[in-house]
Amino acid sequence: MSTRVVLVTGVSRYLGGLLAAELSKDSSIERVIGVDVVPPKADVGRTEFVRADIRNPIIAKVIASAQVDTVAHMSVIATPFGAGGRTAMKEINVIGTMQLLAACQKAPSVHKLVVKSTTAVYGSSSRDPALFTENMEPRSLPRSGYAKDSVEVEGYVRGLGRRRPDVDVTLLRFANFIGPRIDTPLTRYFSLPVVPTTMGFDPRVQFVHESDGMEVLRRAVTEDHRGTFNVAGEGVLLLSQAIRRAGRTSVPFPSPAVSLVGSMFRRTGLVDFSPEQLQFLQFGRGVDTTRLQEDFGYVPQYSTLDAFDDFVTGRGLTRIIDPQRMDAAAGIVRGLVGMGSINA
Repeated sequence: MSTRVVLVTGVSRYLGGLLAAELSKDSSIERVIGVDVVPPKADVGRTEFVRADIRNPIIAKVIASAQVDTVAHMSVIATPFGAGGRTAMKEINVIGTMQLLAACQKAPSVHKLVVKSTTAVYGSSSRDPALFTENMEPRSLPRSGYAKDSVEVEGYVRGLGRRRPDVDVTLLRFANFIGPRIDTPLTRYFSLPVVPTTMGFDPRVQFVHESDGMEVLRRAVTEDHRGTFNVAGEGVLLLSQAIRRAGRTSVPFPSPAVSLVGSMFRRTGLVDFSPEQLQFLQFGRGVDTTRLQEDFGYVPQYSTLDAFDDFVTGRGLTRIIDPQRMDAAAGIVRGLVGMGSINA
């Protein structure tokens, strides 16, 4: 079935508004309806804005009256501060998703559901594999925050898929978004003049460029891609490499003090760090994107390294230290250490 009427939740947020604007450029789509509790500040093209809270059953009336055939769920929030607190964040993420899916289940017009999820559902721990595939379970289930909400959201989405097998469900697990325009806790973290890290840890980090992420979302809405897909740029970066490429200076803290540092940043409003994000910055995470490339049919234009460098260039971050010289020097030191161990 063709995509004619699309409903986008979270249209006032950056990615939701961007997706609505992209879809409004597609002449084959008759209507794009954007739903949120506040109107979008950015230009969303010919998108029709409807002020509605997805936690309220009124969302069912919106879907039914507009004969919506495709729903893009973009309003799972990652930061408690931006949501008005952890309680409000959980209500929006979990209760809101439950109401939205209940409305989709009752609407015979709905034949496609696209959900923006996150690789945070895999958790972060010292026992993780090098790369998570879509079929793997986390070694340690997320116990709080955005990651826990996303695990619950995915459970409800799978439940809808069982009850309505006629609905094509696409679940997109995105790595951390990065780019010259998007604003996230991680982009703020790497923009700090002094970047706190956990002493003794140098995790692998993986990113998806905002333009690649948007293209995957657009194709998921306009094409047929049933299933679950990891979405990330090729390769990984060590946290120390990313900090050097951004021209920042890292300051290691003992593990028990990291949560206190995170709380201080939250109180000052510099970075809205959640506990699972702090754990990610200690253990990192990597995901396999074979299914995205082979089954979905999309190869990201930006690798993790390219996406991060575009973020650095786009934000105009001053590179205090040339990263190539630092990487070369680190290679020499590692070589000398290796020779020393052999001689010993």
